Amino acid sequence: MPVIEVNQQEAVFEYAAGDTLLRAGLRAGLGMPYECGVGACGCCRCEVIEGEVADLWPAAPGLSERDRRKGRVLACQSRPLGDARIRLRLDPQGKPALRPARRTATLTAVRDVTHDIREFVFRSDAPAEFLPGQYALLALPGLDRERAYSMANLPNAAGEWHFRIRKVAGGGASEVLFSQLAVGTAIGLDGPYGMAHLRTDSPRDIVCIAGGSGLAPMLSVARGVAAEPALAGRKLDFFYGGRTPADICGQSELAALPGFGETIRYHAAVSDADAAARAGWSGPVGPIHEAVEATLGARLGEAEFYLAGPPPMVEALQQLLQLHHKLPPERIHFDRFF
Repeated sequence: MPVIEVNQQEAVFEYAAGDTLLRAGLRAGLGMPYECGVGACGCCRCEVIEGEVADLWPAAPGLSERDRRKGRVLACQSRPLGDARIRLRLDPQGKPALRPARRTATLTAVRDVTHDIREFVFRSDAPAEFLPGQYALLALPGLDRERAYSMANLPNAAGEWHFRIRKVAGGGASEVLFSQLAVGTAIGLDGPYGMAHLRTDSPRDIVCIAGGSGLAPMLSVARGVAAEPALAGRKLDFFYGGRTPADICGQSELAALPGFGETIRYHAAVSDADAAARAGWSGPVGPIHEAVEATLGARLGEAEFYLAGPPPMVEALQQLLQLHHKLPPERIHFDRFF
């Protein structure tokens, strides 16, 4: 196996065929910097000092032209062609609590959640091991690159992986999942990945904020809170934002959790005022970050936040929490996807 040396022997790990630099490092237990794992966020930029790597996605948005001119690559989109030496910033806080592994998973069930979000249930032979809020990379038939999707359920010995996936017009993965993938089809599943997982050592109340298919990891976090004895009695506020009332979902799943209506509370907001009026929507109208601030008031400054949704939603929440309310970044958890 090729050997990869990091930062002049700060760390050394072996590369197995089919992996990327990032995945091989994480499987070795290193604190490799990353968020999305699929070439979009740019967090895993590194320099190849010696050796050659194959670029799996030359047009990946996570790498700027300036990065390319300086010889940088994305660890998540690079496969070494032999022994190599690389330079990147290792982060001890980023060491994976659970090392990712490849497995085969079979589609066992499908159901519609909204007009454009569908739940896909896969089962693997081995237990489904992950932390609430993490994601996996799915190798779908006919696609040249894997896609990242978050789990909505909890880790389990039965090997079930539940994904809430939104249909994207013109999306290759959407076409496969919503039109071609039949129950009984086996795919590749690699995980778990992601740093925005539930922290059980925080003494604070918890706020989950989701939009679109960001529902999945936030449901997993909420379910994790309800199932974790160390968090018994902890207050959880769950916010979901949609463009129209037809987009709103998640309340029925939360209602099945112990403490719903008492320690667990659900809030929804619709951003399209015309659609809200046509549908007779009686809840808050406007961006979800405005609903968060109006609902929580002074409690906002005392909570631990988990975010998942479209980039504009996450950016607006960052401004609200960090710039306006001065929350430290270590209390705001999200993985960037674009």
